[in-house]
Amino acid sequence: MKLFVQATLDYDLAETSNLLLQLEAASLPGQVISQPRLTLSETAHVARVAGHSAVGERIWLRVLGRLTVDYQAVVEVTRGTADLASLPAAELHELPADAIEYLLPSRYCQSDQFTNFVDAQFAGLTGGALVAAIRDWIEAKFAYVPGSSTSETTALESFVRREGICRDYAHVLIALVRACGIPARFASVYALGVTPQDFHAVAEVFVGGEWHPVDPTGMAKAGEMAIIGVGRDAADVSFLTAYGFAELVALSVAVTAL
Repeated sequence: MKLFVQATLDYDLAETSNLLLQLEAASLPGQVISQPRLTLSETAHVARVAGHSAVGERIWLRVLGRLTVDYQAVVEVTRGTADLASLPAAELHELPADAIEYLLPSRYCQSDQFTNFVDAQFAGLTGGALVAAIRDWIEAKFAYVPGSSTSETTALESFVRREGICRDYAHVLIALVRACGIPARFASVYALGVTPQDFHAVAEVFVGGEWHPVDPTGMAKAGEMAIIGVGRDAADVSFLTAYGFAELVALSVAVTAL
């Protein structure tokens, strides 16, 4: 499937600030980027650096005054939607080095707090079947409520409240899957079918020897999303991190099928 993705940002900066931007679709197996265009307003400094786990790129900006960003690209998504339930878990001692950090608790995904719950709720399941059961449980038990969480809300808080937005759904799934001994990480994506349309958050899980996108909100399919970046949780994959004060004036994201 081919997707046309577009994102525009408009910020006002009253003082010189350093910004870390990540909104370009990543060049990865499973997706091919063509016709990319990134337009930035005048900045004092621009430098590209690798994204977390070398997925995608971040851009350092140094800005005073108004920052406008316009990005668009065509992304051909060649990955299919795997039969998750049929995929085996890897033995922990056989995990690749880059998957190991995604077994560990992180700032927003306190996986060590969920061990007793997953042992009781999902007893007897392993591998992709276990991940699928966790995904289905979250989709059934949680309510998607815009405005019900903040940038500081953790997986534990969302688990208690049983509500949130895509970021919170992804954090809960990641925490529960890690508690089962399966690597899981946060992914920022462009995706069809997302309401309201925005930078969408999903999880990626390492089963069957590969990373597989999983959306516990049920809105997006693996074959209809373009991955921007990945990390331990949302803190690693923000579309914009400001070291200084930056006031958001406007933001829009659009994803259409070609």
